[in-house]
Amino acid sequence: MSSARMRPCVFSAPARTTKREGGPLSYSWHRLFPGSIDAVWVKALADAPEAAERMDAFVSRFGRMQDTIADKLLPRWLPALAEQPGSQIDTLNRAEQLRVVVSVTSWLEARKLRNWLVHEYMKDTEEFAEGLNLASRYCLILMDTYNRVRDYALHRIGLVDTILPAPLQLPAPLHE
Repeated sequence: MSSARMRPCVFSAPARTTKREGGPLSYSWHRLFPGSIDAVWVKALADAPEAAERMDAFVSRFGRMQDTIADKLLPRWLPALAEQPGSQIDTLNRAEQLRVVVSVTSWLEARKLRNWLVHEYMKDTEEFAEGLNLASRYCLILMDTYNRVRDYALHRIGLVDTILPAPLQLPAPLHE
């Protein structure tokens, strides 16, 4: 098989993984953000193990989706364009140039937030609530990035719809 024919196959595997991770992330998003999250809600997690578990699931899925897109999907998408991926920042910059990543700055902020949510786990309830609310918006950016990569592959690379998984259904923001 020629290398040109193999490129879409190499790209479609991380696309399938990203799609599989997007469904549970969307589910967690809907379960965690039906109402507002504030410092009182965060403080109450100590006595609400089910809510704490929902929050942990969201944070974990948010980080996993970000890792999969940055470490697997985008670096395999560029060779499908006959381009060489570079460092993660180079890959993100190229994806932004091609309008697949809306903003590298937002992506890096989301990455920093992800690390903060994991490592600064509820030290300050007000800050943690703000971080979760911000993550809810960055979550939409992650899912949109997958859809943009998929659309680019269909319309610019010319892959057929049957090679790629379906687009993610973005949850509609319930509150701003």
